Amino acid sequence: MPWRRGTRKCAKTHPRRMWPVTFKAEYIWIDGTEPTAKLRSKTKILADSGKAAEAAELPIWGFDGSSTNQAEGHSSDCVLKPVFVCPDPIRGGDDVLVLCEVLNTDMTPHSSNTRAALAEVAERFAAQEPVFGIEQEYTFFDGSRPLGFPEGGFPAPQGGYYCGVGADEIFGREIVEAHLENCLKAGLGISGINAEVMPGQWEFQVGPLAALEVADQLWVARWLLYRTAEDFGVSATLDPKPVKGDWNGAGAHTNFSTKAMREGYDAIITACEALGEGSKPLDHVKNYGAGIDDRLTGLHETAPWNEYSYGVSNRGASVRIPWQVEKDGKGYIEDRRPNANVDPYVVTRLIVDTCCTALEKAGQV
Repeated sequence: MPWRRGTRKCAKTHPRRMWPVTFKAEYIWIDGTEPTAKLRSKTKILADSGKAAEAAELPIWGFDGSSTNQAEGHSSDCVLKPVFVCPDPIRGGDDVLVLCEVLNTDMTPHSSNTRAALAEVAERFAAQEPVFGIEQEYTFFDGSRPLGFPEGGFPAPQGGYYCGVGADEIFGREIVEAHLENCLKAGLGISGINAEVMPGQWEFQVGPLAALEVADQLWVARWLLYRTAEDFGVSATLDPKPVKGDWNGAGAHTNFSTKAMREGYDAIITACEALGEGSKPLDHVKNYGAGIDDRLTGLHETAPWNEYSYGVSNRGASVRIPWQVEKDGKGYIEDRRPNANVDPYVVTRLIVDTCCTALEKAGQV
């Protein structure tokens, strides 16, 4: 344990003893809850804040996997391996947030660890320079009802809430602003926020970033969302259809491009065609978040979950090509199918694997 001259000391009990410089590290991980994993975290006190800049320099840690749906009670130890570290905007000072992947005690990836599979695919296609931007929608709840919904009833129909302003249409803005500030202080790649179509429903965007980076940072941004809302006595949910009936669901529209797509339109079409080829539509949709058939109904700016389509400026298609992309002859595509509760490690892996394989086969790299 490192000790520093001039650091704090206890004058009453040890007037000459120098105490170690310590900081709090909040270890965050994804558990094994099915069908939708939950975030967990706990605090570790570490010495010497000068070593907190890199995840590789932080120690591994253990936890009881039998309490997180990741182990049986007779052999419950699991391992937390730091993979991403950033400043802790809530505690401040030298304290940090530490995103971890879960390993078995033999240091192999745990069965719930979806990050490991993405890392392999991202490395295989790194030369194509795949980049993502993910639009994370979510809904605030005050107890059992969405924030802004009156007790025992419904608000005015959706329409004026999207990107709205005013206390009659906007609910939870103070939480949203606090979350945005926390994400920026943490150094996350947040690129925007907006109010969504339903009262109490919002969105933030992460990216553009490489696959591993966007997924890591989205998980940390989600943790900060829950933790920030907690201070306001409000919960945030990624439920893809938080209110049944004539209300928009919550998605995680996933924007994607490669170097070839950013340079030419033919590669854009190749990627769109690849996502609709053979069993690919179903292979993707069944891994795009639990409850996807409740959200992808063909209504409320969605395509039916069991039909694949793509089109320019079409928010009713499975995959949208922005109008500016067609005009410029290059750019990116938006997969509109992923649910708000999608695992970003899974959705980025599937898109990279499907699209980059097709682009490689077509010689568009």
